[in-house]
Amino acid sequence: MSNYPILSLLIFIPLIGALFIFVIRGEDEIVKRNARQVALWTSCVVFALSLLLWKNFDITTANFQFVEHQEWMPKFNIAYHIGVDGISILFVLLTTLLIPVCILASWDAIQERVKEYMIAFLVLETMMIGMFVALDIIVFYIFFEAVLLPMFLIIGVWGGKRRVYAAFKLFLYTLLGSVLMLVAILVMYFEAGTSNIPVLLSHNFPASMQTWLWLAFFASFAVKVPMWPVHTWLPDAHVEAPTAGSVILAGVLLKFGGYGFLRFSLPMFPLATADFTILIYTLSVIAVIYTSLVALAQEDMKKLIAYSSVAHMGFVTIGTFTLTVQGIEGAIYQMLSHGIVSAALFLIVGVVYDRIHSREIAQYGGLVHKMPAYSLIFMVFMLASVGLPGTGGFVGELLILVGAFKANSLLAALAATGVILSAVYMLYLYRRIIFGKLSKDHLLKIKDLNSREIMVFAPLIILIFWMGIYPSSFLEILHVSVNNLIDRVESAQAASAALVAGR
Repeated sequence: MSNYPILSLLIFIPLIGALFIFVIRGEDEIVKRNARQVALWTSCVVFALSLLLWKNFDITTANFQFVEHQEWMPKFNIAYHIGVDGISILFVLLTTLLIPVCILASWDAIQERVKEYMIAFLVLETMMIGMFVALDIIVFYIFFEAVLLPMFLIIGVWGGKRRVYAAFKLFLYTLLGSVLMLVAILVMYFEAGTSNIPVLLSHNFPASMQTWLWLAFFASFAVKVPMWPVHTWLPDAHVEAPTAGSVILAGVLLKFGGYGFLRFSLPMFPLATADFTILIYTLSVIAVIYTSLVALAQEDMKKLIAYSSVAHMGFVTIGTFTLTVQGIEGAIYQMLSHGIVSAALFLIVGVVYDRIHSREIAQYGGLVHKMPAYSLIFMVFMLASVGLPGTGGFVGELLILVGAFKANSLLAALAATGVILSAVYMLYLYRRIIFGKLSKDHLLKIKDLNSREIMVFAPLIILIFWMGIYPSSFLEILHVSVNNLIDRVESAQAASAALVAGR
């Protein structure tokens, strides 16, 4: 398989599908039907290709695999250079899984500008996959920023009443941090003489330069995670986005920051990483505790889940910067699990919103009497979010807490409060929506899940239990790459310490 351009196919097949949809002509209903079908089949083909990529991946090496290299701007030593390692391949799989889920979830919910909506999602898929597989930092930045365009349109065109405000807030927050990252990329390019990521990984940037480069990258990645206090764009974006927009925002886009820390901040700036670890721990613990309490006070279901995402991503940044195998593997595992669980929870909200057109918790109650299948599926993902043993959320949180305890026992104790608080707000949400008397008139004729909705949830349920019961099938892919990352960071830090001691 290494002789075939499988990564380029993953990147460009969605664009081909988008082009097909663009040229569709005919009566409005026919155009809508064909646009949905082309988008679904295109995304399914891409998902099948990603499974083929996974099947042929060599878990015994930390080297980048399925590498493609094509000169793009040879005068400037910039190339179309792509490849995957044990870390990035799992994020590619997560992306290709959630896009067909989003398209199915939008099948009936989106009735206006269906053609443009499906094009936006396929273009978004191209940009997200390209970002995860890029091995040239300029190419990475292009994909990293290009994701904003379709996401801006998805929220701004198909969102709620305050959609334009939410879309601009997302755009401005992200763009501000990314401008600083672009400056840092240019400094790295002139310092190392290349934009090749594998070469940059082995380049020893001066300690004083590392500090400023780390801060510039942090400005961008912290917004994307999002870390406290630059998280305020997220609740607005989630509340105003259509259901599928919230799914892809929570499921994939929030992982950009965590992936960036793993790909750039830790291995390229190891000395600065050591200096700023306490800052990351402090901001992460505040995020875990504070946003969990804020989630408990919410009356809007989407806002509650949005704040819970900030708390869960606080766990991710804690695990990432412990620089332990358990912590980093747990952080990646938590990102994957959260990608599935948060996506499912937003779909859960979307199901009742499509029926009642309200996200207010007070508008519900007693749904178990009319929607038993919905109540059961909601319970599965609610418990997965809490971290019930046997689900993927438990494995990620356990590994992070083990890594945090190795780094600092107080850090682990503070992080563990987030586990308790998540149980409080999720159980509180579930009780108010599902249990009690069915006393509200507008709920008396509400219908349970249909076959399409069950088909959307089925693969997510299978995955969340698979990740909880057989985690080694995912962890073994990560292990060599994570060990290689830690060795690189520790070697650079040890060499710096030895140099200082020698003086």
